[in-house]
Amino acid sequence: MSRKPIIAGNWKMNLLRSEAKELFEGIKSFVKDYTAPQLPTVVIAPTFTSLCEVSSVKCDCGCGGNKIYVAAQNCHWENSGAYTGEISVAMAKDAGCDYIIIGHSERRQYFSETDEMINKKAKAILAGGLIPIICCGETLGQREAGMTDEHIASQIRAALSGISSEDVAKSVIAYEPIWAIGTGKTCDSAEANRVIKMIRSVVEEVAGSNAADSIRILYGGSVKPSTIEEQMAQSDIDGALVGGASLKADSFNEIIANTMKVAV
Repeated sequence: MSRKPIIAGNWKMNLLRSEAKELFEGIKSFVKDYTAPQLPTVVIAPTFTSLCEVSSVKCDCGCGGNKIYVAAQNCHWENSGAYTGEISVAMAKDAGCDYIIIGHSERRQYFSETDEMINKKAKAILAGGLIPIICCGETLGQREAGMTDEHIASQIRAALSGISSEDVAKSVIAYEPIWAIGTGKTCDSAEANRVIKMIRSVVEEVAGSNAADSIRILYGGSVKPSTIEEQMAQSDIDGALVGGASLKADSFNEIIANTMKVAV
């Protein structure tokens, strides 16, 4: 089955509103020269404070803004309430979001997010009409102990628990080997593809073959313009969740361009 690639930029805790708008304009200027069928699905995930700033300059005038989707970097599973510092799915949607990233390794590590919490968030996002980008991945210690497949399969089963096959099919998973995030190390493309293929088999186990064929699974871990072509040439890698290289328009646009050479 042909799956449309996704190139998603996670800006993490970077860029003030003016800087975020400038970066968005740089990406918008690049994608305007391509038709939607030529492009991968392009997603950017600014900080909460920049979501409205970026969404406000999206438009349908032919400048390219309508070809870029916006994601929040996190959300709460409740619609509202006494959850200081949190943002609901409805708030993310109101700010112009189409996607929400959940379960990122940094959220798991620094904020003690559990598989149960991520499952609740996935259900809330889907119920709210948005698309979850569900992150999974292993530490260096887990990989060296031979626990990669077991650990990630457990994360996927927990994240998708109680979600319908139809909703699983429209979701996105991002495999991020934690030891390769921000370290300059990149998981070998063949090995990344092997893990992603394993993830797809777990999706098939819990949600059926149609969902497994439809769901897009991304690679995330020090993705660069120089690595994306080899990654996208693999059988099961459907795109990338890009960190540092998404903070500069030139490098992010090059990743989009190199993806189009191989996979669109």
